[in-house]
Amino acid sequence: MPKPPKDPNDESSIEHRAVDLLSRREHSDYELRRKLEHKGFDVEAIKRVLARLQERQWQSNERFAASFFRQRVEQGYGPLRIRMEMSQKGLSDLEIEEVFATSAPDWRELAKDRYQRRFAKAGNFRQLDAKERAKRQRFLAQRGFTAEQVYAAIAAAEDDDEVAIL
Repeated sequence: MPKPPKDPNDESSIEHRAVDLLSRREHSDYELRRKLEHKGFDVEAIKRVLARLQERQWQSNERFAASFFRQRVEQGYGPLRIRMEMSQKGLSDLEIEEVFATSAPDWRELAKDRYQRRFAKAGNFRQLDAKERAKRQRFLAQRGFTAEQVYAAIAAAEDDDEVAIL
């Protein structure tokens, strides 16, 4: 447990700590609140400080959501996993839906790319036994792709493999 602050109601200290956290990366309102509470600051004082930070637009759930979404897409994660993680970060369903509506990539293409990157060294996407196929499907499913996206990615990789052989 961290050392409690001298004055848990000192809004200046709370703001300093919050701005320090925000200077490193975007945080959701929920994340900041949780981290500041863990440091031992008063809940009501935290709410007041976070409201001020939001008024100044130093903290924004929308900006955090867009940043987090981009980062996870670039890392090759699928829509199911990204939605779940965004929810765990304290974002509302509406905030999540707004990001998905404005920034949605081609999930099938992303799944195919991730699949080919992961299994390129294994080669031969065409002739897989059931056990290997299931392993590859699980890989994409664990990254958060839907069953339809998983099947489409594997089929596309097989088609590309077939064209490369010709």
